Amino acid sequence: MFNFARNRNMALFAGPGEKLVLLTGDAKALFVWRKFISMDNQDGVSCAVFRNEGAGVSSELIKAADEIAWNRWPGARLYTYVDGRRVKSRNPGYCFLMAGWRRCGMTKSGLIIMEIFPDRIEGL
Repeated sequence: MFNFARNRNMALFAGPGEKLVLLTGDAKALFVWRKFISMDNQDGVSCAVFRNEGAGVSSELIKAADEIAWNRWPGARLYTYVDGRRVKSRNPGYCFLMAGWRRCGMTKSGLIIMEIFPDRIEGL
């Protein structure tokens, strides 16, 4: 049996901080929000993991995850990093763009930084 108390760091799959893990009922999509102190001075709540293996349209899943995040962290900036070298798309981050996100910069290592604020979504 796995001893979580003894192996606490081994049980962290999304890193330290406050986390919210979302999984579709069919387990085909995973979304992880993480609120932590960023080493590159990003402020807000980070999308630490997003993976869709056929649970629906990715941009719609992202929009739903955004709403859940804003229910937990009202008014928070949501952000993520996209590694264009590891994404098969010719337009890295496209599903986030279709969900209303925008590109807002690059990290020193070449990751695309994307963000969204609740006031950019109609009705919120």
